[in-house]
Amino acid sequence: MREPWVVGVSGASGTPYAAAVVRGLLDAGEPVDLIVSRAARLTVLDETGRPFRDAHWAEDLAAWLGRDVATADLRHWPAGDLAAGPSSGSYPVRGMVVVPASTAACAGIAIGLSKDLLQRAAEVNLKERRRVVVVPRETPVTRSHLEHLMALHDAGAVVLPASPGFYGAGAAASAAQLVDFVAGKVLDALDVPHTLFKRWAGKLNADRT
Repeated sequence: MREPWVVGVSGASGTPYAAAVVRGLLDAGEPVDLIVSRAARLTVLDETGRPFRDAHWAEDLAAWLGRDVATADLRHWPAGDLAAGPSSGSYPVRGMVVVPASTAACAGIAIGLSKDLLQRAAEVNLKERRRVVVVPRETPVTRSHLEHLMALHDAGAVVLPASPGFYGAGAAASAAQLVDFVAGKVLDALDVPHTLFKRWAGKLNADRT
């Protein structure tokens, strides 16, 4: 039985994190169900110069990821389709990642708003006690945002802020290396193997090649 990871992309800045997570899951041979919110489509366009359209999602996703996805185990669900598979707890999935997770998405998931498929799918995975990883990026945060993140934590989600570490590549780390660090931490939280960053080995000034 196919049991994909659901990847929800919300409207916060940080779409490179979403692309890196999807690439990492596919590289590990994991099936992916993708949900891109309406607000996220504007962010993808702003940050990449490329559209993301329901009718041309495979073509647009390939351009966004920088790779062919024709043979990948990928399924796309429009954010407005509240009758889609991930809207039901009986639809088999392993869990879900919301990356990046906007303050609005965090709030909607935390209070069970289900305003679109992304929020509904996250709520379903929480109620089914499946693994859910939420990756907030916006900073600074307000008290209400912290309260929503606490509610998500208490509901069983892993709250994983997009906070890259530098010990893998040092102060000269490239933007791509910092993005991969966060994506790697997401995959760690899912127990999905990867080689996206060099792990700390307990030695200062270790080789960073």
